[in-house]
Amino acid sequence: MTDMKPFWQVRRLDEMTTEEWESLCDGCGRCCLHKLREDVTEQILFTDVACRLLDLETCLCSDYACRRRKVPDCVQLTPEALAEIDWLPPSCAYRLVAEGRPLAWWHPLVSGSPDTVHEAGVSVRGRAISERRAGQLEHHIVDWPGRMPRPRRPRARDQA
Repeated sequence: MTDMKPFWQVRRLDEMTTEEWESLCDGCGRCCLHKLREDVTEQILFTDVACRLLDLETCLCSDYACRRRKVPDCVQLTPEALAEIDWLPPSCAYRLVAEGRPLAWWHPLVSGSPDTVHEAGVSVRGRAISERRAGQLEHHIVDWPGRMPRPRRPRARDQA
């Protein structure tokens, strides 16, 4: 019997297959929230306003295959682009793997379930508003998307 380490612990991001790369996304939706950059300081200001394609219940893109056609400024995350991006949330698996850090217990690749990111309170579910309803982004500045979440473990009775 061998102790095989998971792919994200043994391969660099640029060595991963497309399937492996895509599976790193935890489905939290934090990267799909609009961000503003302060003119003078270059500081990133996070908002709770989601891209119009983000399904606020599942926290997944409602048209992932065509997202860049429908939202031209949607960033296609690649290993090369990752080096230039300074706004990914600190809990983002792409960022964690690039920094040599472990994935959290709630990440679907660790937990085996896409629901743990929501159960742990890490996703944007119940915390974001669609850009179609939000109005001015400046009225929606929040700090939680840029902080490492303090996930809550589901209580034993919640797991039954």
